[in-house]
Amino acid sequence: MSIYKKILLCYDATLEGRKALHQGAELAVQFNTETHLLSVLDLHSRIGQSAGLVFDVVCDQFEQDAKSILSDGVEQLMAEWGLDVQGHYAFGNPIDVIARYANRLQVDLIVVGHRCRKNLSRWWSGSGHAPLLDRVSCSILVACAGSASDR
Repeated sequence: MSIYKKILLCYDATLEGRKALHQGAELAVQFNTETHLLSVLDLHSRIGQSAGLVFDVVCDQFEQDAKSILSDGVEQLMAEWGLDVQGHYAFGNPIDVIARYANRLQVDLIVVGHRCRKNLSRWWSGSGHAPLLDRVSCSILVACAGSASDR
């Protein structure tokens, strides 16, 4: 019997996200798990990057970006790892969305990426949001990137 039956991989196409995708894929293959890939579009961050120029065209572009990132991740998992993966994308605060999907899907493991140059506080502390660790009842693997060997 496998410890992990369902895994939620969180992917955003960054170096950290790619590291999490790779490590999560290795575990999914090893444990023959049901695999879910989640791409979260944090509109608050994107709005700030667009200097507040939010209108239908910009929002549509944000949505297309999220779908493209998700599609890229699903294609990698299928082509490179032979995994049957279910893709999900959502809008909102990443911690809120990850917790909601983890609980809804009843996953055994969440895999997230993190740049190791800073502390890990973004996953268990935050601005006004309950910590991720306190909001899920499963294990969390933090795949660190940002060391010299990852560049």
